[in-house]
Amino acid sequence: MIASPNHVFFILDGDDSDLVGAGAGPTGSAAIEKVFETYYSMRGHPFKGTDFTGRSDYGPFIAAGIPAGGLFTGAEGIKSAAEAASWGGTAGIAYDPCYHQACDTYANVNDFALDVNADAVAYAVLQFAMNTQAVNGRRGKGNFKPDHWGPDAIR
Repeated sequence: MIASPNHVFFILDGDDSDLVGAGAGPTGSAAIEKVFETYYSMRGHPFKGTDFTGRSDYGPFIAAGIPAGGLFTGAEGIKSAAEAASWGGTAGIAYDPCYHQACDTYANVNDFALDVNADAVAYAVLQFAMNTQAVNGRRGKGNFKPDHWGPDAIR
């Protein structure tokens, strides 16, 4: 769900900063959201929050109180004109017209969205592989500081 053909760069709203829907995720989810916001900001990509709906693999984790976060490029929802102005694509049609249909194949992938989001996921994995203190309050074993990289280090 990170390369929909008519994508928007959505980040799961861990802290309920958008004040929409179900509310914040479990404690620590806001830190995950912040890592993705930092990445997109460093790369100059607009992003938008999206609510934890429980529709995805994170559902059982947040139900059990485990911090969660992630990225989403849209499913059967309809892209707005404002979103098309920010991310390109076509307003008035689904982010992913093939969502859960037979046409949902590799040919249905937006390569640009996949490239950006694969890098965002790698950035977050590196952050949390070295230090999870922002999520769980425990000092990490690694010596990597989450704010170590600047905009010139991400290419």
